[in-house]
Amino acid sequence: MKSNFFKYIFILFVVGIIIFAIYTIYFKKEKAENEIEEVVQEVTQIKDLRLGISNFDTINPLLSNNKEVLNIDKLIFEPLLTIDENYKVELCLATEYSKTSNTSYVVKIDNNRKWQDGSPVIAKDIQFTIDRLKEGKSIYSYNVEKVTSVEILDSSTVKINLSEEVPFFEYNLTFPILPNNYYIGEDFNTSTKVPMGTGMFQISSIDASNIILKKNEKWWNKNEINSKIETIQIKLYSEIGELYNSFKLGNIDIFTTSNLNLEQYIGTIGYAKAEFKGREFDYLAFNCEDTVLKNEEVRKAIAYTLDKTNIVSSIYNNQAYVANFPLDYGSYLYQKTDNIQTSQIEEAKKVLVSAGWEYKYNRWQKTENYRTIRLNLTLTVDSSNEQRLAVAENIKAQLEQIGIKVTINKVSNSSYQTILQNKNYQMILTGVYNAYSPDLTFFFDENNLQNYHNQEINNILNEIKSITDTNLLKQKYQKIIQIYEQQQPFISLYRNKQTIVKSQNLAGEVTGNNYFSYYHLENWYRI
Repeated sequence: MKSNFFKYIFILFVVGIIIFAIYTIYFKKEKAENEIEEVVQEVTQIKDLRLGISNFDTINPLLSNNKEVLNIDKLIFEPLLTIDENYKVELCLATEYSKTSNTSYVVKIDNNRKWQDGSPVIAKDIQFTIDRLKEGKSIYSYNVEKVTSVEILDSSTVKINLSEEVPFFEYNLTFPILPNNYYIGEDFNTSTKVPMGTGMFQISSIDASNIILKKNEKWWNKNEINSKIETIQIKLYSEIGELYNSFKLGNIDIFTTSNLNLEQYIGTIGYAKAEFKGREFDYLAFNCEDTVLKNEEVRKAIAYTLDKTNIVSSIYNNQAYVANFPLDYGSYLYQKTDNIQTSQIEEAKKVLVSAGWEYKYNRWQKTENYRTIRLNLTLTVDSSNEQRLAVAENIKAQLEQIGIKVTINKVSNSSYQTILQNKNYQMILTGVYNAYSPDLTFFFDENNLQNYHNQEINNILNEIKSITDTNLLKQKYQKIIQIYEQQQPFISLYRNKQTIVKSQNLAGEVTGNNYFSYYHLENWYRI
């Protein structure tokens, strides 16, 4: 009797375990399925996107002077050629283009590509746009500065004639195209019409505080790039501070800024950043015809001595990038090499000693033709530019650590411009705004700022004008970079930093460059 009791107990225990196991497995499976369902629900494609612009002027891409307007305008209006993330030219409205002579280009478009009202894009639209740019009221007017005429060969073909050869002129064909017929009978510069484009989105409405864009169902490229975003709301603010506050309150998903003190306005948490190199490029130019600086070893020693990371850290609080070459802003033609970024004092000394310089009486000196030359240099800087003044002081301190005496010549802006134009200096702290084009003639042609002459580079610059093969172009540019690093006619210092700021619930590949901040926008989603 007693044994049967324990037998029943054992059976009940086993049954209980089986029931518990079945329940546990089922519960975990159901919980896992619910969690997967919740994740699926949490990760959703964006139907609407919210952007912000401060100091808005006009949405017309040929008339706006607002950099962020022109950035967003690329979603609405399209150029003949566009630029990818690595600054390589790609076809857009143009289906092909060719350089028919040193001063002429033929461009073809596809008439099946439509304006947002359904009418076809025609050659006359290209001519109309260039004519508007030639009036000189647009940021893009520079792109057509050398254009003398536009010939319409047929409804889909134009011939663009130039007054002189422009290296990589195809990069100039990146201005937005607007429709000719749309503005017949209108004064383009004062028209109140909502401008029309051919892009992924079109303008739905505009008022004092918002611009609403909707997906362009007639877009010619929608089969290749199918955006899930249906609408984009562009919020307009009178000042940048208002935009920052709106972002902090969660009213904006993403924006682009060059503000060096961004964290003072929006803090350090609650958002993510994607940074890219800007186009403001500062460098130290040498007068290569100067008695001292004509010596390659002196320029190379200065390059070895300077700690660029120290300059970026101490002067710009790391809100800039060390620059090693004019094209290192992201161009596919700049191949990374072993660049000098931090100070290499011993290498600097070796270079000087091997060239016959001696360190005596706390100064470097050398005897040539019975004449003693000392490394006493003058650095010219614009006194109205506080940051460059600070950089000049930093350079002076660094060079004097190894015995190169530097006198800073602080001049007014007007005097600075005269000195720069006349090349009346030993060293000068200056800078340029890099173009999208990889053209290097400004830095190396016969009339360059440094009075630097190198026939091999000149030959390469002439050769690349007719080269279209990417790999061959990379080889040619690599050779220019090697010569530059060996002879240092100028020292690349730093370039500005651009920042894309996005809310934490905006996910996907967020990348940008100076041409466009919102590549791959069609793949963004919320989490």
